[in-house]
Amino acid sequence: MTQPISRRHFVRFGATALGTTALALPLFERWLQLRVNAGEVAVAQPRKRLVVIFQRGAMDGLSAVAPFADEHYRRLRPLLAVAPPKRGDQTTALDLDGRFGLNPHLAALLPLFQSGALAVIHGVGSPDGTRSHFDAQDYMESATPGRKSAPDGWVNRYLQAAPLKQASPFRAVALTQLTPRIMQGKAEVVALADLREFRLRAGGATGKVAASFEEMYAQAAADALRGTGQDTLEAIRFLKRADPLRFQPENGATYPNSPLGNALRQVAQLVKANVGLEVAFADCGGWDTHANQGAPGQAFGQLNRLLRDFGGALAAFAQDMGPARMRDTLVLTMTEFGRTVRQNGAGGTDHGRASCMFVLGGGARGGRVYGDVPSLAPSNLADGRDLPVTTDFRAVLAEVITRHLGLADPSSVLPGYPVTAKSFAGLFGPSPA
Repeated sequence: MTQPISRRHFVRFGATALGTTALALPLFERWLQLRVNAGEVAVAQPRKRLVVIFQRGAMDGLSAVAPFADEHYRRLRPLLAVAPPKRGDQTTALDLDGRFGLNPHLAALLPLFQSGALAVIHGVGSPDGTRSHFDAQDYMESATPGRKSAPDGWVNRYLQAAPLKQASPFRAVALTQLTPRIMQGKAEVVALADLREFRLRAGGATGKVAASFEEMYAQAAADALRGTGQDTLEAIRFLKRADPLRFQPENGATYPNSPLGNALRQVAQLVKANVGLEVAFADCGGWDTHANQGAPGQAFGQLNRLLRDFGGALAAFAQDMGPARMRDTLVLTMTEFGRTVRQNGAGGTDHGRASCMFVLGGGARGGRVYGDVPSLAPSNLADGRDLPVTTDFRAVLAEVITRHLGLADPSSVLPGYPVTAKSFAGLFGPSPA
């Protein structure tokens, strides 16, 4: 007989080691029931999915999507500027619209842009001018610029504002060791760095680990502790029944062997396993390129390496998922701020203001560079040094939340931000009159 999922259950995991198997298993509140029919997991399947990627360290948007036609850009970055496109030269910009071009190390993304699956929003950032990584990331993840007192992240507030009946315990998953700021809050969230470590297999050493874990909680004096331990095991059994690891990359997709590549591969596995995933989160660090950023025509350099990995991971995810799944899956990238227009003396760039965001799939109108990026003449720069923020990142979030996820009123998700369709970039077509 099938059992419905209970309406309120919180899943919150950190990292702990148990024998040879690392499990994300601290306490979480009652209670979790699973609905199983003929061995298949039966939970609510969201109509749309969102995958958020945070590029920690402040990605240089002017190198990722370069305004190659701007003479000031080339003058202020004599070593780092991406050169205008030149036929047959793979070290130059990959032309997008005659004004902007992809960094050649993002070549894997060009076919997605040309097919209309990928869009760029440029000149986007936070209205708060902090240059602190910690504060800027906090403001981005909470979507409350300038206010540190927000108790939860904007993704968690979305989950609270759009509850699902019979929601899966894996409705929201962060492919991280700990719950990230963006997903903290009252709504249920699972944080797991690796599906292989989360699942308990029967037999062998891992079977002994499972047995010892059950015994540990069976011996607990407190009923609440015993209950949460059993709930944790039920969550593990839930994932074991779905067995997402049985799904291998499709359509010839090859993911980079990197944290981001591995995270996106696992997101695709969860989608294919029909575990009821609606929102997934992954992050990748290292974007704080103060030195040795790398000239676009060189193979080495910190930024060049990161861009190759980033582009390869997104392209592999789209290829693996295929057009049908990608129609309902939107990938949204974020970074806390951009970098200075002028290069520094160490072959890098310093903390700036605006950067760019990428939007992939989800029915968004790709093949375009959205946003208002002025000429990089000194008189147009923020504080005389930075690309100005002309698009508030919350406008992008609001458009994604309403037009993709379908939440009519996102005011509780973006507190203090006056949501209006007039601020939308038009990622999903013109806003209704």
